[in-house]
Amino acid sequence: MNPILSLLLWIILSCAGFIVSLLPRPVEIKTGKILGRFLLFIGGYRKRIAVENINRCLPELSPSEREELLQKNFEHYGILALELLHMFSPFPGHYLKYVRKISSVEGLENWQKAHKQGHGVLFISAHLANWEIMAVIAALNGVPVTIITRQLKPAWLDKKITSLRSLAGCGSAYKDQRLTAVLKGLRNQKSIGFVLDQYIAPPAGIAVKFFTAQVHTLGVFGLFSKRTKAPIVPVFQTRDEKGVIHVVFEPAINPDEIPEDTKDFTQALSLKVEGWIRKNPAQWLWVHRRFKNATWENQELPATP
Repeated sequence: MNPILSLLLWIILSCAGFIVSLLPRPVEIKTGKILGRFLLFIGGYRKRIAVENINRCLPELSPSEREELLQKNFEHYGILALELLHMFSPFPGHYLKYVRKISSVEGLENWQKAHKQGHGVLFISAHLANWEIMAVIAALNGVPVTIITRQLKPAWLDKKITSLRSLAGCGSAYKDQRLTAVLKGLRNQKSIGFVLDQYIAPPAGIAVKFFTAQVHTLGVFGLFSKRTKAPIVPVFQTRDEKGVIHVVFEPAINPDEIPEDTKDFTQALSLKVEGWIRKNPAQWLWVHRRFKNATWENQELPATP
C-alpha cells in the first residue's frame, strides 16, 4: 500500500477506535444500524452481490421479506464495523475487556471433552455475527486456538490484529501455512479453527450442496480427523437484540463417527453451516463472493425488490 494511504488509514482507524471506545453498548448498536442503512443506501458492488446471493439462496422469501432481510443484513455490517473498530482503541487492554463484556460462551464442556482425548481439536465455524470475537473469547476461556486466516495489508494492520489475538492467547496461521500449522498444532494439542463458508478452489475444494447451489467447499476435514484422531467441534456465534454475542460450542464429531466418503462428510458439514445461517440469516456475510463457479438449481433469479 502507498505509504501516504497507509498513514491515512492508521489515522482514521485510530480516531474511530477512540470514539467507539467511549460508546455505551446500546448506543453502539443503534449507531451501527444507522451506519448499516447508510451503507445500503450508497449501494454499490457489495450490495449487488448480497442481493443476488439472497435471491438465489432464499427463493422462498417474498420480495418484501428479501428487502427486509437485506436491510437487517446491512444493519449487521454497521454494528460489526463498530465492533471491529474497538481493536484500534488507544486505551491499553480495552479490546479484551470489551470482548469479555459483550460476549458469552455456551457449551464449552463440549470442547473440554474433545480436548481431553489428547489429539487436538478441529473447529469448524462460519462468518456469522462477529467471528473475530468468537476466536478471542474462546482463547480467553482457556481454549488454545489457532485460526487459519489471510495476511492483511498494510503490514502494520496485520501486526496489530495478530498482536491483539496473541494477547488473548489466540494464534494465527496464514493460508499458505495451512497444512503445516494444522499438523503441528494438533501434535501440540492445539485447537485449529476454520471457517467452512468460503469458496475453496479444487483440488482442496469439492463441490457440495450449499443452499440452492453446488459450490466448492474445503473438503479435508474428514481426512484430517481420521488421520490425526482429532475430533471436530462445530462452533457458531449469534448476536442478540441487546448486543450480546453468544458463542456456542456444539458436541464433538469423533473420528470413528466420520464416514469414509469425504464428499458425504463435507456435505453434512455444509448442511450444518447452512442450518446455522438459516436460523439467523441477517448476520451472515451475504456480501461475500461465496458462490464462485457455482451450479445453481434454478438459474432464473427471482425479481429484485
